[in-house]
Amino acid sequence: MEREQHGFLHAAEEMIEKVKEKMPPEEEMQDLAEFFKVFGDATRLKILYVLLCSEMCVLDLASLIGMSQSAISHQLRVLKQMDLVKNRRDGKTIFYSPADDHIVTILSQGLSHIEE
Repeated sequence: MEREQHGFLHAAEEMIEKVKEKMPPEEEMQDLAEFFKVFGDATRLKILYVLLCSEMCVLDLASLIGMSQSAISHQLRVLKQMDLVKNRRDGKTIFYSPADDHIVTILSQGLSHIEE
């Protein structure tokens, strides 16, 4: 139900309360905003796309993407902090891969959206 005030239509209080109930808590909204910030960097996106194709170490990622190992390591740290990549050790080498299947969905949905 809507009501008119000063020439504008306003949602009824009941509708406003229903919407408020469906909204995630403020802390979750902040966490979600931080999560999406991670995808705002082209280097991190390249790393994620490479890792979707194959597990890799920092040396191979740096070579493939054309950046220094330290720059790749820095970006991997960010991705790991956001639980987007995981690693495993084999001797002295650490291999990185996507943390789960959600990354495939997020990237493919994003790409589909911009290609429309």
